Amino acid sequence: MKRVCLVCMGNICRSPMAEVVLRRTFAGRGLDVEVDSAGTGGWHAGDPMDERALSTLADHGYDGSAHRARQFDPAWFAERDLILVMDRDNLRAVRRIAPPGADVRLLRSFDPAAPADAEVPDPYYGGAEGFVEVLRMIEDAAEGVAKHLEDH
Repeated sequence: MKRVCLVCMGNICRSPMAEVVLRRTFAGRGLDVEVDSAGTGGWHAGDPMDERALSTLADHGYDGSAHRARQFDPAWFAERDLILVMDRDNLRAVRRIAPPGADVRLLRSFDPAAPADAEVPDPYYGGAEGFVEVLRMIEDAAEGVAKHLEDH
């Protein structure tokens, strides 16, 4: 079984949305992949997903109600095959603590239509439309991640 961890800043918006979407994508393709998520910061640890993220997922047929935020633990590198981060700031933060050989990438690098170094922007300080756009970006990358895992 492969293991994938999605990472954003606080683990209440982008990475838990991606966790839910990728879990469904992998299951739909019959892939045996365990998916989880975390934040580079721990200030939301134990909190549920942001209500706007939860609502956006529900509006599109996903259930994120079980999510509780947590902070990324460097010990997880040994247990994860792939770490997918939402933006370049978090990419730098995770790579700073990564051991040699850890596979840490931007999520949108798996979307063939996305520009190089494309990020999933943080919708936290914006309106509901930002969460819908984030969901679209995640869904656009999800099949690419699944194909990568099938091929490797």
